[in-house]
Amino acid sequence: MTLTTTTHLNFRGVARHALEFYQSVFGGELTVATYGDFGMPAGVPGADKVVFGKLTGEYGIRLMAYDIPGQDDEDASATAGSTRRENGVTTTDRTFFQSLDGGSIEEITRYWERLVEGAVIIEPLAASAWSAGFGMLTDRFGVTWVLGVTAE
Repeated sequence: MTLTTTTHLNFRGVARHALEFYQSVFGGELTVATYGDFGMPAGVPGADKVVFGKLTGEYGIRLMAYDIPGQDDEDASATAGSTRRENGVTTTDRTFFQSLDGGSIEEITRYWERLVEGAVIIEPLAASAWSAGFGMLTDRFGVTWVLGVTAE
């Protein structure tokens, strides 16, 4: 038996922009369907929003996203919660972080440099006691990413 897990991100009107951004970061194929594609009449507010979005990227990256019906808030950080580092401790009110592990610092740095555009850096990407590279950021869509080099 094979099981696969895919992160499904919920946005308030910016799912298409987020998926296009993640495609620019990870590459891959993007599939997007709107509420209008599934029968909502054209001209109805929200018909152009994403009801199903999926990014199938390189090396196993898979993300799904949709826009919460009736929500249209361009400022993702207003509803996503916050994460910060203080005195060596991560403090957050978010329900999850998205983790991305790679086999080398070069590989992780490549993704970090793309995700950091418009992001808030929580922990700069650097060597740590447990990894050749570890960093944490909240991207411009309110998703907190933890990037690290997998120990061999």
